[in-house]
Amino acid sequence: MLFTTVLKDNGGFMRCYKKGRRVGCEWLCVHFFPNNMPVSRLGITAGKKLGNAVTRNRVKRIIRAAYRQSEQGLPIGYDVVFVGRNGIQEKSSCDVQDFIQKRLAKEMDKPFVHNKKK
Repeated sequence: MLFTTVLKDNGGFMRCYKKGRRVGCEWLCVHFFPNNMPVSRLGITAGKKLGNAVTRNRVKRIIRAAYRQSEQGLPIGYDVVFVGRNGIQEKSSCDVQDFIQKRLAKEMDKPFVHNKKK
């Protein structure tokens, strides 16, 4: 991955979940939040509801491959967390790549507005 590192810390995941925006479909959900860094950070979550370890690792490989193919079309400087849902086991990396290019890229291009509650 050219412009992306791995998101490892729990704080980054929680910031994406709580403060970030999300876009999703029936088999995949993506949370993203600007990180003010010159690189993006990628995190992938595949819970036990998806199946055994082999299935979860396959889901992560599919998402990682699709992201790698679509990386140049996405803006830089975001924390991006992919959450696999039931049904993604039957999908291919082409399906995930289409989702990234058609839905995620459009949402990430919209201006990010921080809503501060008082």
